[in-house]
Amino acid sequence: MTENSLALYMHFPFCLKKCGYCSFVSYTNRLEHISDYVNCLQKEIKLRTDGLCFHSLYFGGGTPSLLSPAQIADIISGIKTSARILPDAEVTLEANPGILTLQYLEQINRLGINRLSLGIQSFSDAELAVLGRLHNTTQARDVYKKARAAGFDNINLDLIYGLPHSTLLSFKTNLNEVLKLAPEHISLYGLTLEEDTPMYLQVQKGLLPFMDSEIAADQYQLAEEMLDNAGYRHYEISNWAKPGYQSLHNLTYWQNRPYLGLGVAGHSFFQNCRTANDINLDEYLFCWQNNCPPEPSENIHVDLANQLAETIILGLRLDNGVSAEYVENRFGPCVMDVYYPQIQECVELGLLEEHDRCIRLTPRGRLLSNEVFWRFLP
Repeated sequence: MTENSLALYMHFPFCLKKCGYCSFVSYTNRLEHISDYVNCLQKEIKLRTDGLCFHSLYFGGGTPSLLSPAQIADIISGIKTSARILPDAEVTLEANPGILTLQYLEQINRLGINRLSLGIQSFSDAELAVLGRLHNTTQARDVYKKARAAGFDNINLDLIYGLPHSTLLSFKTNLNEVLKLAPEHISLYGLTLEEDTPMYLQVQKGLLPFMDSEIAADQYQLAEEMLDNAGYRHYEISNWAKPGYQSLHNLTYWQNRPYLGLGVAGHSFFQNCRTANDINLDEYLFCWQNNCPPEPSENIHVDLANQLAETIILGLRLDNGVSAEYVENRFGPCVMDVYYPQIQECVELGLLEEHDRCIRLTPRGRLLSNEVFWRFLP
């Protein structure tokens, strides 16, 4: 990562099946359009990455592991033609455990994918069925072994806590299964259900219980304890890593550094502007196939006051917190003084701790982080 390098996110909105909790932009009946989509994405890459430098590439989705190795190779080649990829760049591909083969994993590893993010979510077949996942626990363990055999030495596992019917004991079993595999990185997300998701409707109809916030908090605290004892650093509210394996891509977001998001629903923060691509796949394909770049659905200039607030809020997600020196070097002397009342209030509430002109969330603050963040909004 250099002073002028960016992170590049590419969205691939295709899935074999929509999971019951998923609110991300994805399409389950459009797999025949993947080739057209890659061709259009190449045009966007050529136009929007010209002359830039990237420290991170991220293939997200959707299910980017539906891409063929040849398509992944073409995309990386297109980026290299227009832009510069740093020699030590982190190149991540999100993958569905249910569709990966050893041959596929070997091929993408040779292409330069050096970090694999596996959407395991749970090591309980019953919980996977509730979530609507395509894989089972046997497949999850098997694909992890295949990834190791294929040469991957940087693997992230996603896990969800706060699931319906889950208990502290069942979640402890999940954590133990993860620790047996010993991935370099673990992302742990609390279940949140948007109104347009099938699981939300099941909860509303009484077919699934409401999530128990107290059990979810206990599960989160259990994860903090178990993962810390296993040598993982809790470097961000939802992320743990072995030493040296923090995600460069995630850190770009939490440090409020510039990033580019391409493809359907891609979001960017670049040159003091926040932009978003439209979520409509047909519109994206039509425009790029006719060599008429679509207008962003969102284009907002972010002034310095908002950049300052966002830098503090996002930085507080990290275990290092936010130092006055870092903020003042970026935004000017004494800017942290503006937030003195908010900082003192959060310290008195036990949500923040302050030391050597650095503020960070307390363990209680991590559980109630939104109670801290809103106080820093301009």
